[in-house]
Amino acid sequence: MGRQWLQKVREENAAKKGKVSTKLVREITVAAKSGTPDPAQNSRLALAVEAARKASVSSATIDRAIKKGTGLLDEKDHSELVTFEGFAPHRVPVIVECMTENRNRTVPEMRVLFRDGQWGAKVGFLFHHVGLIEATHPQAGQDLEGAAIEAGAQEVEALEGVAAGQTGGRFISDRGDVDVVTKALQKAGWQVTAAELGYVAKEYPDVTPEQRAEVVKFLTALDDHDDVHRVYAALR
Repeated sequence: MGRQWLQKVREENAAKKGKVSTKLVREITVAAKSGTPDPAQNSRLALAVEAARKASVSSATIDRAIKKGTGLLDEKDHSELVTFEGFAPHRVPVIVECMTENRNRTVPEMRVLFRDGQWGAKVGFLFHHVGLIEATHPQAGQDLEGAAIEAGAQEVEALEGVAAGQTGGRFISDRGDVDVVTKALQKAGWQVTAAELGYVAKEYPDVTPEQRAEVVKFLTALDDHDDVHRVYAALR
């Protein structure tokens, strides 16, 4: 679904605590900026706050990030979302979303990171822009398709890396239905771990295991950049 490749390297990335915390705080700011500052009324913000707390981000830092996103501080949030397109090695389409306060710095740095791929190629038409909701259920063997229908999602697929005895699903919704699907899943006993707008590849290029390793290395380097918010790739 565009970010499955990241499942394989999340544990490694989690070790880079400082960088992870920075991105979690940024997600709180973005979520607060795009909706209400009340987590009870903003599913994306609630999930971002929960993830930050699990990563031991302090309550003061979380509160400041929310206030910054909603313009309640003297320090205004001047960040903007900048989207880049191109190809990873072996012609794997990639979309990169960056949150930056200095586009003139971010653009050349992204260009350098794309040196082993193809910078600037238009690949957006190779993806669907949708809502993506990841959730787990405490009981194994749950009917994913039935859960998707009940929640109002358009599609669903099994989620990787789910603990034994649980069921995990990645639910795909229309862009305007992310909050509705999130709340419906939660009401049905699912624990939602991510809910956001994202990109789903229409097709996936065939790559060998060796080629896949090269692509993952390329994508991980992108994801490690401080300004990068999300990386989506046509890689399973």
